[in-house]
Amino acid sequence: MKIPISKRLRLCAQLVPEGARVADIGTDHGYLGLYLLQNGLAAHVLAADLRPQPLQTAKLHAAKFGFAGQMEFRLSDGLAEIAPDEADTIVCAGMGGDLIVEILSACPWLRDRNYTLILQPQSAGQELRRWLGEHGFAIECEQLVQDGKFLYTVLRAHPGAGTPLSPGAQYVSPWLRQSGSPLLGAYMQRIETALRRSVEGLMGAEHQRPERLAYYRSALEEVEEMRKNHENGTGNL
Repeated sequence: MKIPISKRLRLCAQLVPEGARVADIGTDHGYLGLYLLQNGLAAHVLAADLRPQPLQTAKLHAAKFGFAGQMEFRLSDGLAEIAPDEADTIVCAGMGGDLIVEILSACPWLRDRNYTLILQPQSAGQELRRWLGEHGFAIECEQLVQDGKFLYTVLRAHPGAGTPLSPGAQYVSPWLRQSGSPLLGAYMQRIETALRRSVEGLMGAEHQRPERLAYYRSALEEVEEMRKNHENGTGNL
């Protein structure tokens, strides 16, 4: 019986190193961990969630699919109840980029070993990319996937020398532009539209925020240029 996993989570699974010991943070229904085990992609999965009910649901799913004895469950606020030696790969998927930053910030031990981070922000991806670059994490790759009408990005990172990113690159990273994804043009158009709305909203606000406005304007100009280069076939040069 196959695990009913979304395209978004399937991409997360594809970026997990083979034979990894995975901590799935915010596991919810537990399908990602079960998919990893069913397909022999992980040696062990520790499924963690802040709330008891999703964790209980994940346990029921593990029993249903025959993996109750191969999957561990933990009530945990982020990585708070996870010991450093219990996993070598950390997955944070299906949550805002700002929340992922909070979870990673609370665990300085992540920089002590060569952990692999699989991160899938639902929003505020620019905040996550900026934080990684400024706090000792190197992004290895970033990929796009379409799930229904939504476009999602998934990135893989590890402790190392981070790359400072310009405002535009915080929204459309170099790794995403190098991915060769056929979804890249549509993704950049959506980012461009969102940034333009932010600029217009700040310009029309009663209380001006000049620094924030300058940031969004800079990001918008960069993303517009990226999109034009992409359309002209020069986006990765």
